[in-house]
Amino acid sequence: MLKIGLTGGIASGKSVVASRLAELGAVLVDADALAREVVEPGTPGLGRVVEAFGAGMLDAGGRLDRARLGAMVFGNPAQLAVLNGIVHPLVRAAADGLIAKAPAGAIVVQDIPLLVESGQGSRFHLVLVVDAPDDVRIARMLEHRGMTREEAESRMAAQASRARRLAAADVVLDNSGSLDALLSQVDRLWAERLVPFADNLGRGARAARPGSAVLSGPKEDWASQAARLGARIMAAAPDEILAVDHIGSTAVPGLAAKDVIDLQVTVAGLDAADRLAPLLAAAGFPAVPGAGADTPKPSDPDPAQWQKRFHANADPGRAVNVHVRAAGSSGWRYALLFRDWLRNDPQAAAMYEVHKRALTEKFAGTRGTYAYAEAKEPWFTDFAWPRMDAWAARTGWQPPSYVPGSLRA
Repeated sequence: MLKIGLTGGIASGKSVVASRLAELGAVLVDADALAREVVEPGTPGLGRVVEAFGAGMLDAGGRLDRARLGAMVFGNPAQLAVLNGIVHPLVRAAADGLIAKAPAGAIVVQDIPLLVESGQGSRFHLVLVVDAPDDVRIARMLEHRGMTREEAESRMAAQASRARRLAAADVVLDNSGSLDALLSQVDRLWAERLVPFADNLGRGARAARPGSAVLSGPKEDWASQAARLGARIMAAAPDEILAVDHIGSTAVPGLAAKDVIDLQVTVAGLDAADRLAPLLAAAGFPAVPGAGADTPKPSDPDPAQWQKRFHANADPGRAVNVHVRAAGSSGWRYALLFRDWLRNDPQAAAMYEVHKRALTEKFAGTRGTYAYAEAKEPWFTDFAWPRMDAWAARTGWQPPSYVPGSLRA
C-alpha cells in the first residue's frame, strides 16, 4: 500500500487535486470530512468541544456551529491548539480505520489540511503540496468564499506559512495557473510516479535507474531532501535505528554529484540490520540483493568490518541509496570521515570532482552506473584514504557521537 499525504494552504486547490486522484483510482481519506464526522451530535468529540468551549458553540438543532467556533479560534493560537488537541487524534483514529480496509496494493491519499502543522509528514511515502502564491489564494477567498481580506488573512495565519509547507513537500503541484494545467500535473504524477511506485512497493523492488552516470551541479535542497527521507526512515523503526546521516557527494555543499541521496543508517549490529529490512522495504526502501559489502580499505583489511546491508528507493522520482552499517565498524567510520574531509578541505573536494568528471566522460556510453562506481574504488583506496587519514590525525577528527534517534544532515 502506497501512502500519500496531500496538503495545501486554504484556497490552494487541494480539493481539486484530491478529487482528481480519486477519479484516477486512489483511495481517498478526507480529513475535513472526518473532522465533521467526529463532532456529529452524540459523539464523544462534540461533547469534548462543548466542554472546552461552552454550549454556545451549538446551534438550535444541537449541532456544532462551525462559523461561531471558527470566529473564536482563528486568530487565537491557544484556543486553536485546544480544538486541534480534541479533533486531530479522533480524525487520525478514524483515518486509520478506513486505511485498514483499503486493498493491499492501493494508493491511499490522505487529504490533510494541517499535515505540516501536525508534523505527520514522516508517516507517508510521499507528501504532495498544492501550492499557489499567497496573493492568489487571498483573491480566491474574497471572490469565491465571500470572505473579507481580514478574514482571509486570519485563516492563512492560522496555518503553516507557504515556505514551511514547501519545505515539507516531496512533490509540489503548482496551482497558480489554469485548472487544466493543474489537472495535467496530477495526471502525469499519477502515471509516471505514483503507479510505478506502488508497483515497486508491492513487489519489493527498487526503482529502475536507466542511463549512465550523469553529474548534476550542486543543489541547495539536497540537504533538506535528505532530512525528510531520514525522518521517514527513522519513523519506520525508531527502536532499531540509532542514527541516520546524510553521506556521499550530495552531503558536501558545492560539490557536483549524481542526483542520488546517500543515507547511512546506524544500527547496533548487522542482526539489527536484518530485522530492519522488512520495515525499510515497507517504508519504500527495499533491500538490494548481493550488495552487502564495501571494499576493505588499508585502515582495516578485515572484510567483516566492511559488511553492510544495502537498500534503495522504490520511488522512481527520487533516487536514494541506504547503507545500513553497524556503529563503530570500519565502513561506518569511513563514510563519515570521507564526508567530513571533503566538507572541510575544498582542495580535496575539487580533486574528487575532477576525478568524477573524468570517469563520467569515460563511461558516458555505458548503460547503468556499475562500471562508473567500480572505477572510483582505486581512487578511494590509493588516493583518498592516506589523505583523509592524515587530515583526521591532524585535526583530531572523531566520528560524530550519536544520540539514539538522531538525524544529521
